[in-house]
Order: sequence, then C-alpha cells, then structure tokens
Amino acid sequence: MKRLISAFALCVCLSGCATSGAQKAPGADLSKLKTFYVAKLPADERGIERLVAARLTQMGFEATSGAEPKPVQAADALVTYQDRWMWDITMYMIRLNVQIRDGRTGSILATGESMRPSLQRKSPEGMVQEVLTEIFKQ
Repeated sequence: MKRLISAFALCVCLSGCATSGAQKAPGADLSKLKTFYVAKLPADERGIERLVAARLTQMGFEATSGAEPKPVQAADALVTYQDRWMWDITMYMIRLNVQIRDGRTGSILATGESMRPSLQRKSPEGMVQEVLTEIFKQ
C-alpha cells in the first residue's frame, strides 16, 4: 500500500500543471494595432514565427513574418517569442512566450505565456492560439 501511495504522489508531482496567461503594459491599447511583423527567433527551425503570423491573420489582423529582427515595411507591432522544447518519447513544446512590442519604439505592450507539461501537451498551433487568445482578451 505504501508503494502505491508513493507512486501516486510521484505521478502527481511530476505531472505538473498547465498554465497560460498574459499581461498588458499600463495604458497599452492593443485595439489600435492592425499590422504585425513576427520576427523569427534565429535558433527556431520549426517555423513558430509562421504559426504566430498565421494565427494573427485568422484573428483578423494583417501579419507577416521573416528572419529579419525588424520589419522591412512599417508595422504597428513587432512580435517576438521564445519557445522551449522537451523530450518525452517525442519532442513537444513545453513553453511558449510571446511579446507584442510597439512597432516604432520596441517597447513591450503585452506578453503572454503558455506552459504545457508532457501530460497536458498541446500542438504548437494550439499553444500559439492559447497565448494569443490570452493576450488579446479584453
């Protein structure tokens, strides 16, 4: 019985919790943003910048992405991100952080994060959707 209880406690501790959330800078008005440029993280070989741009387009915004750190054409917002991947039988994204920055000044207007341990994992598309939904909640 003690082994069963110990095994259960270990599973609960290792499973972790899925979390997501977002914060806006004081006075930030995301409703004024219409055009977005998603800057590719140099180490990203999975195309997360394209997923973010595609989701923003689905949300009704004009979004482009590219390898340049700043957009070639002016954009209302610059989007940056950090993705973290883990191995558990297969590779999966455990965390995605997204920052929405002012297109002129580069100051952060909003940030969002999704963390999904192995047992609550989502596809990269699902995590992008989760983070952007949190950021643009009114």
